[in-house]
Amino acid sequence: MPSRATAPDRTGHLRREDGVELYYEAVGNPDGPAVLWLHGGPGSGADDGHRHRIDPRRQQSITFDQRGCGRSRPLATALVAQGRPDLLDRNTTPAQIEDIEALRRHLGVERWTVTGASWGATLALAYAQAHPDRVTGIALFAVTNTSTAEVEWITEAMGRVFPEEWEIFAGAVDRAPGERVVDAYARAMRDPAPEVRARAAGAWGRWEDVHVSLGPGWRPDPRWQDPPVRDTLATLVTHYWSHSGFGGDEMLHRADRLAGVPGVLIHGRHDVSSPLVTAWRLHRAWPGSELVVLGDGHGGTDSVGRLEQAIARLAVEA
Repeated sequence: MPSRATAPDRTGHLRREDGVELYYEAVGNPDGPAVLWLHGGPGSGADDGHRHRIDPRRQQSITFDQRGCGRSRPLATALVAQGRPDLLDRNTTPAQIEDIEALRRHLGVERWTVTGASWGATLALAYAQAHPDRVTGIALFAVTNTSTAEVEWITEAMGRVFPEEWEIFAGAVDRAPGERVVDAYARAMRDPAPEVRARAAGAWGRWEDVHVSLGPGWRPDPRWQDPPVRDTLATLVTHYWSHSGFGGDEMLHRADRLAGVPGVLIHGRHDVSSPLVTAWRLHRAWPGSELVVLGDGHGGTDSVGRLEQAIARLAVEA
């Protein structure tokens, strides 16, 4: 077994032109093939899991807290609390793609393997489609595109599976006639009243735990019990989902841009929140991709293990 890194070798904050400061960390051999890990959410912030998915003697792993969350500044919730929710509108997928490119240049990386899960998979695909010449390979699990159809499935249609829980979820925020649930939540998370935001974030977190609960080995996500983390997650998830990931509907139609880029798509057949059909359609539209279907739900130990194998293989083939 390869040795495992236990702490980052290099950390820092990268200041962007619009005043955003991105926290990043890197571990492993700085001269080895680079692997970029993009966390989920949006808004969860990075954890130390990326350090254990490489052989630090041969590779380097890089991650960062995406704008608005984690150790990056300013937090999305701070902008709302300061009465500047308009600044949250600068937090978009195109802005994050430019953040990734700025980080690549800052660290002196020519090309890298890009990995991620859930929202991180969406961002990885969006980045790779924008800059395929900078990507040596892509390894994803819990594959999403954050399309309008996917958002509708999670926030509306899943009520057919959990009708009682959805009724509570949909009734926890004030909705205008005909307004989508996700749009009502996005509006509530920008409300000037802290109690409105807190109530909406709590209800959103409870629904998040419900719709992922059918997967094997499911446990409640402790992040929804941590108010600062919960509020950041709810603010950014609803912001991005209400805008269909700022390009999620075009993701499948741009898959031809990935021709020649090797990719591994790992997905759980029991992932009810993000049905397998998204990964399947992407695989069919992406020449050279490989689809691995496991018995997991929205992630799991099997998915992580297969991801590590895919990263190791892509690094050798790069």
